[in-house]
Amino acid sequence: MKRTFQPNNRKKAKKHGFFARKNTKILKSRRAKGRKVICK
Repeated sequence: MKRTFQPNNRKKAKKHGFFARKNTKILKSRRAKGRKVICK
């Protein structure tokens, strides 16, 4: 039987990675606040 979760790093990064978050308000606000780590 095939496992249901087939991890795909590229797909994951495209959805949740840094570049996906780049244009969001959250990232802008965190940058404006002067956070040490903007995105994990």
